[in-house]
Amino acid sequence: MTGRQGRTTYDVIIVGMGPAGASAAAALSRGGLAVLGLDKDTHPRYKVCGGGLSARIEQLLEPGFRSVVEQTIKGVQFVHRGRDPLLIESSEAIAYMVMRDRFDHYLVQQAIHAGTDIRTGDSVEGITQDSTGVEVLTGQRRFRAHVVIGADGANSLVARQLFPNRSQYRAPALESEVQIGEGRHFPGSTTILVDVGAARQGYGWIFPKRECLSVGVGEFRRKATNLRATFERFVKEERGLSGWEVPRPVGHPIPAYSEAERNQRSEGCSTFVNGRAALIGDAGHLVDPLFGEGIYYAVRSGQMVARAILADKQVCAESLLAYEAALEREILPDFRVTGRIASVVYAFPRLAFKLLRRYQEVVQAYFRVLQGHTTAAQFLPDAKQRLKASVNDLLLEALQMR
Repeated sequence: MTGRQGRTTYDVIIVGMGPAGASAAAALSRGGLAVLGLDKDTHPRYKVCGGGLSARIEQLLEPGFRSVVEQTIKGVQFVHRGRDPLLIESSEAIAYMVMRDRFDHYLVQQAIHAGTDIRTGDSVEGITQDSTGVEVLTGQRRFRAHVVIGADGANSLVARQLFPNRSQYRAPALESEVQIGEGRHFPGSTTILVDVGAARQGYGWIFPKRECLSVGVGEFRRKATNLRATFERFVKEERGLSGWEVPRPVGHPIPAYSEAERNQRSEGCSTFVNGRAALIGDAGHLVDPLFGEGIYYAVRSGQMVARAILADKQVCAESLLAYEAALEREILPDFRVTGRIASVVYAFPRLAFKLLRRYQEVVQAYFRVLQGHTTAAQFLPDAKQRLKASVNDLLLEALQMR
């Protein structure tokens, strides 16, 4: 807990001090605003998470974030149901692996140093808004501000209370962390494993950290039957995990951006801004629908909402509309592209694996998206041109296999 303990009125209140909330808090505080950050947990706090940051995070964070990087990733080993490994590498980093307790704590410290008041271990119980501001009630105090930012994750209280008609779509995932000791890695210290056939409509992953492996499966559909059996099968089929004890997995939702969000927006329903409230990161379902990457978009959306608020000296509801417009320009077009790719990859995993093997240069081109050299929207036209002829042939082949 930091800051001026007697103060109850702020310019901005942020609920949730994960990567999205901490990034927004730091930027707003540096801009001279009075910011309160609330979190039900005390940092640093352990959280089971893949912890993958695409390399484009370098465009958002100061170089100091490297102090909490566990591994630098330059390659992906693709497999299908644990077989036929295909390693595709890049000459430069495509991702960084972090432990969430260290990474999140680093960002919270950045916010504190910028001047944010932080209150942890105090759960938010209610949020209301009126024409003059917002009121946030915690278990211990009552606070008021001009605007509130929901950065409180996939099960966001801010979203439930101030966005009652919002889609509640969340993809289920199970994840465990296997302690292997320093100096031992699989599939390698600079390589992650992605199994495109491990789940029925999703994938399995193994991400190397300094002393452990993050092992998980995710299903990118509304209802996944017996995901635990899927996880156990993935662990059993992956020979690289043989001999290591895999602890019981922890379930967590992946709030991937979906067609439900797009449909709501087309019907005139705001999914990110409602009056004096805005949703960022996982609370706003700002998670890539192809690989479930959320941390990069958490940091980015946090900085985007801060930029919109700081551009309007009034710190009012209208300033949040600029944030929503920025999402529409800068992030949502890519989500629509990766969503289309995901719908094909996860519906036909064996076909997708064949395409990966045949068109490795397309994967190399997508690495450039992860590195921040281009966008998914710019990547798609060239990829479609390369794949068009073969997709028709392979679809026919896939149908003949059934």
